[in-house]
Parts: sequence; C-alpha cells; structure tokens
Amino acid sequence: MGETSDTGPGAGEPARPLPAEAAPFDAIGLSRTLLRSVRSGALATLEPDGTPFASLVTIATDADGTPLMLLSRLSAHTRNLLADPRCSLLFSQGGKGDPLAHPRLTVVGRAVQTTEIRARERFLARHPKAKLYADFPDFGFFALAPEAGHLNGGFAKAATLTRDQLLLDLSDAQAIVAGERGAVEHMNADHADALALYAAGAGGAADLPWRLTGLDPEGMDLMASDRTVRVPYPERVTDMGALRKSLVAMAARARATGADA
Repeated sequence: MGETSDTGPGAGEPARPLPAEAAPFDAIGLSRTLLRSVRSGALATLEPDGTPFASLVTIATDADGTPLMLLSRLSAHTRNLLADPRCSLLFSQGGKGDPLAHPRLTVVGRAVQTTEIRARERFLARHPKAKLYADFPDFGFFALAPEAGHLNGGFAKAATLTRDQLLLDLSDAQAIVAGERGAVEHMNADHADALALYAAGAGGAADLPWRLTGLDPEGMDLMASDRTVRVPYPERVTDMGALRKSLVAMAARARATGADA
C-alpha cells in the first residue's frame, strides 16, 4: 500500500516511491514527526549467517533526530549489532482500523554503542522506567546513524529520504542543545499549564499530566503516561532567547483560541 508515484518508470514496470523533495506531501515533516513520536519499534538485525532477525525495542531520539536505543548484551539483536552494525528500525504510528492505513517509517543505517551523556538523558526522559536497569552491566545505549529512510504515509503516499532529510542540522543551534536540559526542567517544574496548552494544540488531550521530555530547534516532545505529542514551533529557533519568545507566543495564542471557543 502506498508504493505509487506520479512519475514512475516505463509502462509495465512497478512504480517506485518518489524522493522526499518531489513527493506531493510533506514527507520530510511527517518522517521527522514519526521519529520523535514513536516510542517503540521493530529492529531488524542480521544473524551471523545473514538471516534477518526482527525484535521489538524501545526508542528515543537525540537532539538531531538520531534514533537511540537501550539494549542488553544478552539479547540476540545486540549480539548481532556488535558483530555487524547494519540494521533497520521501523517506526509505526498505529491507530484504529487498517494498520496499513497509518504512517510508518523505516530507517536504515548502522547502530553503534554510545556513551554520550545526552543520549542517556534523552532516552531516560522518554522511558523513565528504564532507570531501573539502565546501569546494569549488560546494558548499553546505542545510536542508529541513519543512511536512508523509506516513508509510507498511507495510501498512495510513499517517499525515500536521505540522511540529511531525516536529521536536523544543529550547526547553528548549539545554544539550544546546550540549554535543553535546563529548559526541560524549568518547563516541567513551573509551566505545566503551558505544556497542557501546547499538547492540546497538537492534538493531545488537555486534561492529561503532560511533561516535556526534550526539545530541539524545530519543536518539543511531550509525554503523558504512554501518550506522546510532537509540538512544532511556528518557526525554527537557534538560541534560548528565540525559544522563550516562541513558547510565550504559542501559549498566548493557545489561551486566546481557548477563550474564543
């Protein structure tokens, strides 16, 4: 489903998905939303004899969108990655009705172990229960360096993506990366009302206890229990001053919209 394009090959040949920049829908935006919103997915690794092996893993993302995983060396998929880092990870939004009618993204690349503190912080913010075992000696954090992506956005919506289309360029936004943890802690401690407004504006239920798990130059990631919401900013931000102004403006618009309803 969705493997069609308007500019396919010659007659009789199977249609191929379009490059993201040529797709008649926002393939890049949808792919990045799936990366940030989905908390578990199917990880496909290679057995020593080349047999594909799929398993379920929990997922978070680094500031640029790089998928992050916490894996046990006792698991078959971890042993496979340590021997051959080539893999793919399926992000599926899911929902009611036909499973194939909902968007999903496959990211292909290589997964390697990382000791970056930010990777640990971001993963545990997204999966707080993992704090119970994250420091066990057989567990380690892994980052999947994307090489390509394949998006199926639903019926007749397919596109291929490059690494640079999947990930954010953070070269001009290091201030956001450096200030992220402090901003997250401040928003969760002092602005729960604003977080609920942001979540409601992005399609989440306003009466849930939303908390901020991460932010980046394009948006925020909110979570309430097992529900997630990706909240995009009106425009990209690259420093903390611009972030504050954007958040204040977003909250004001949300309150005004609520008052007019």
